[in-house]
Amino acid sequence: MSELSGLALIRLAAAKRIIYSQHAVDEMLIEDLPVSPDEVRLAIFHGEMVEEYPEDKRGHSYLLTGKGSGRIIHVVCAPKDEYLAIITVYVPSLERWEPGFRTRRTR
Repeated sequence: MSELSGLALIRLAAAKRIIYSQHAVDEMLIEDLPVSPDEVRLAIFHGEMVEEYPEDKRGHSYLLTGKGSGRIIHVVCAPKDEYLAIITVYVPSLERWEPGFRTRRTR
């Protein structure tokens, strides 16, 4: 196991290459709230970790939050040896997240 923090692993992998899943691309292109690759990079390199998913079927993954073009976005990603896999990207809503978008609402 690496001694680097999750955020350090994410940024190291992203500095090599960023690969988007088809699901991430589809989510980024939603008409009313499209998210640009530049916004994703801002979240990766300047955002914060919100959740960690060590048992994810796609490999150890993380939820990041960061500011895109004046708004908060969430990025779910999995660092690999040679790249950062972007699993999904979305603009969080207050229906599912507490203000600040770092804590999920309980039902």
